[in-house]
Amino acid sequence: MQRREFITLLGGAAAFPVVARAQQPQSLDGEMQHAVERKDAAGVVVMAANRKGVVYQGAFGVADIDQARPLKTDSLFRIASMTKAVTSAAAMQLVEQGRFAVDDPVDKYFPEFAKPQVFESFDPATGDYRLKPATTPVTVRHLFTHTSGLGYPFTSAILRDFKPRAGESYPVGPLLFEPGTRWHYGTSVDWLGRLVEKTSGLPLEDYFRQKIFTPLGMPDTFYFVPKDKEARLVTVNRRGADGGLTKDSVQPPTAGFTPIGGGGLTSTAADYIRFTRMILNGGELDGARILSADSVARMGQNAIGSVGVPALKSALPERSDDFSFIADGRDKWGLGFLITADAVAGKRSAGSLSWGGINNTYYWIDPARDLTGVILMQFLPFADRRALGVYDTFERGVYRLADASR
Repeated sequence: MQRREFITLLGGAAAFPVVARAQQPQSLDGEMQHAVERKDAAGVVVMAANRKGVVYQGAFGVADIDQARPLKTDSLFRIASMTKAVTSAAAMQLVEQGRFAVDDPVDKYFPEFAKPQVFESFDPATGDYRLKPATTPVTVRHLFTHTSGLGYPFTSAILRDFKPRAGESYPVGPLLFEPGTRWHYGTSVDWLGRLVEKTSGLPLEDYFRQKIFTPLGMPDTFYFVPKDKEARLVTVNRRGADGGLTKDSVQPPTAGFTPIGGGGLTSTAADYIRFTRMILNGGELDGARILSADSVARMGQNAIGSVGVPALKSALPERSDDFSFIADGRDKWGLGFLITADAVAGKRSAGSLSWGGINNTYYWIDPARDLTGVILMQFLPFADRRALGVYDTFERGVYRLADASR
């Protein structure tokens, strides 16, 4: 099943000439359809845009394997950690207002961070551990950039296996390393979300709605899925050992949970690409200014100094594959985004911004080439090799179309 639109922008802003419009999108449509037929994904929605508008979109496959419900371009996906970029944008709005500073110590706002402990050693065989007090305070910058020492159980075997001794409790951590000395993907942005709530006086859902979603025209992005939109939800699947995809036995809740800055949003490709276009446009979209151009520039600059973003080995393979799509140790992190270190022929430029969500949803923003793309699939594990292959095919197809228009 597929539904594809190739959009020509009017008023002299046509994305591609007529010949490209008649021929090139068909090849990308075919590649996406073939990926679904190969069971690389049960379904995929893709959308690409430049600063002026959407230039390509398509929906292929099914939204529900069991019901064979066709996927549509307005289908709703759990975008998980794509929430982090939204939280980071909200935090930068509050930085602009002087509510807090990027290099403030976090214990200024949360006393839990006053005396964090750091792992000195951990014995994987026995679970025995030794801790020491951190000598460097965790700062807001560390929360933005995943350099706080906080991790996830699926990104750290230590956190996966750690069990506090009787009578011990750790409101924060223990940290995996001294703050600022390493990059490690984890719960840092959850705390950044709490900082947004504390300094704005609004719950995340309300803050995002008032300050980001409504101004940008994103009516289909929310933590709690409205009842009248639940029928548009895409079910979460899982890749089995045989390579096949089956509907996951436990679906994420649509309500009744606590929103966090690091994940939990549901959205559409059309909504999220309005967010990425805002970043591509330096903080403004269709007359709505969300961030200053200086703030957006700052978000896209290296914020971790000499520290590099390493590839991570998964500690929970059923949740995530290894993060091998990172240019190991060369990529950087800004105030909310992975920064691509190396340009790849036929794909994004060096300096492009990106990240994704655990259910294999991804985006990139390439200011140098004036292109942004969103690709939404919905299955585990994260960074599945076949899902990344679909992502690669889509991205190359978008740049091929862009090159054909020049």
